[in-house]
Amino acid sequence: MSGHSKWATIKRQKGVNDQKRGLQFTKLANAITIAVRQGGGTVDPGMNFKLRLAIDAARAANMPKENIERAIQRAAGKMSADVVEAKYEGFGPGGFSVIVETVSDNKMRTVAEIKNLFDKNGGTIGTPGSVSYQFQQRGIITVAKEGRSVDDIFLVAADGGAEDVEEAGDAVLIYSKPEELARVRDRIVEDGYSVQGAELTWMPTVNTRIEDRQTAQKALAFLEKLEELDDVQKVYANFDIPDHLMQ
Repeated sequence: MSGHSKWATIKRQKGVNDQKRGLQFTKLANAITIAVRQGGGTVDPGMNFKLRLAIDAARAANMPKENIERAIQRAAGKMSADVVEAKYEGFGPGGFSVIVETVSDNKMRTVAEIKNLFDKNGGTIGTPGSVSYQFQQRGIITVAKEGRSVDDIFLVAADGGAEDVEEAGDAVLIYSKPEELARVRDRIVEDGYSVQGAELTWMPTVNTRIEDRQTAQKALAFLEKLEELDDVQKVYANFDIPDHLMQ
């Protein structure tokens, strides 16, 4: 898909290594907590689609069942009141746009850590709305090909309301409107496809081209550092690095 984030592609390719970080389970547990809160306290994944997505993501990362159950219990209890979501926007080295989604029990700490990273890596923290207009929220579903063609998968996905697809090695990425994500996912599962992941994402509508290797290296290192912060859930960027630099 034109305009798809290079950072999203890089993360997908290195996802196995990311799952080895001890930090991953903490982020997944926080996602479960927020999903329960956004669902009005509903802890039944059958009645809370965002919780179902969070649990699916935890299972895909091989998070132990007891950890998942503990996260749900925490979300239903008073402890979850201390956990809040926040979104930060800014510009990375080279001027590309960045959106950082966080979940934290100490907002002052989170702001300080993020601002420090931007400042030390040639970036600039922005004000709310400074870059989000360059992104569009979409639903994205990752489906294993399992011997089926992209066209076959798209026909099923389109029947559920999907808007577009993108080939990604042995998988296919299916895009939908945010409000259609649940319906599209369920339609694909009903047809027997293996869903590897389903989530809401921020996709760039405007890309910033990075033409030199040094800036590209700084950009990737900067985003890696952001993602390694305990309070950071997801990072989105709109840079476009040519394939010959990526290699």
